[in-house]
Amino acid sequence: MSEQALSGPRAKDYKSEIKPIWCPGCGHFGVLTALTKALAALQLAPEQVALISGIGCASRIPAYTDLFGFHGVHGRALCVATGLKAARPDLCVLVAGGDGDGFSIGGNHFLHACRRNMDITYIVMDNEVYGMTKGQASPTTAPDWVASKLTPGGTGLRSFQPAALAVAAGATFVARSFSGRSNEVAQIIARAIQHPGFSFVHVLSPCLTYRPEQKEWKHAVTDFGRDDLPTANAALAMQVLLNDGGLSTGLIYEFERPAWRPRAQTGAGLAAVEEEFAV
Repeated sequence: MSEQALSGPRAKDYKSEIKPIWCPGCGHFGVLTALTKALAALQLAPEQVALISGIGCASRIPAYTDLFGFHGVHGRALCVATGLKAARPDLCVLVAGGDGDGFSIGGNHFLHACRRNMDITYIVMDNEVYGMTKGQASPTTAPDWVASKLTPGGTGLRSFQPAALAVAAGATFVARSFSGRSNEVAQIIARAIQHPGFSFVHVLSPCLTYRPEQKEWKHAVTDFGRDDLPTANAALAMQVLLNDGGLSTGLIYEFERPAWRPRAQTGAGLAAVEEEFAV
């Protein structure tokens, strides 16, 4: 759908007047563009959408949008989003962050958000480094990366495989994309929002300041190119992901499972709740 054909909000209408302060060439610019394109394609009113984030370069993104936003503490974005979705199931709840925020301090919350399967879309911009705090290795950094003075001998630790983790933990929508393909990212985000359950969108988003070698991603990234993807078979999705080099993109896994919702409120009031806890 072209932006000119839209009668409602356009992509630019979802952007705030605050200009991003990401480094030149940062992949997050492409994700911001893709996100606003996705919202415009779905014609979601800005007041229908809440964008939650934690800490890090990627987590600045709520400030750059004209949506309900919450910039939370490190690793806790999914906690805030879960509470918000439980209280306001009518809202489209999006979560955005980076690999450090999502898979290190926030790793436990990531696993249980996948397992809980609330109707939330989680977009992780992965550059395999802590960019805002000067280039430490992150959970997705290769074990032999030695360019950082902070890990001169490499971490020696096996790197996380986020998409495989998401499938194993119970997410019902798992996709990978590349920020240099903004239209593809937009299409995946739009489809993720429409999916009724926990959607995980893993976006390869280069950090040219601390990982200049990631410039080559634009030449190395390729589609999965498989007729059997996307699949609803978790075993097949895991087999593909565990044998993939990490630079293939597309929708990998989509499975229909009822989204978790909180029990209906009784309206009994605070006194009744206090009585339940009386000893």
